[in-house]
Amino acid sequence: MKKTYEIEVDCANCAGKMEAAAKKTAGVKDAVVNFMTQKMIVEFEDGQNNKEVMKKVLAACKKVESDCEIYL
Repeated sequence: MKKTYEIEVDCANCAGKMEAAAKKTAGVKDAVVNFMTQKMIVEFEDGQNNKEVMKKVLAACKKVESDCEIYL
């Protein structure tokens, strides 16, 4: 399943780092962060609880940019 989330990220470099962090998160099959549109598209692995996985994605992204927000 794919879902799109609105995000707040300050620069394109950070967006790339957030994308890499999201892709490494357990339960995420693929992730794309678009700095220009301020959106993150996440594809979840089968059988995953997307809300629980997104909590982990947010925690990983906050390590990159502490003030980032992902609107779940």
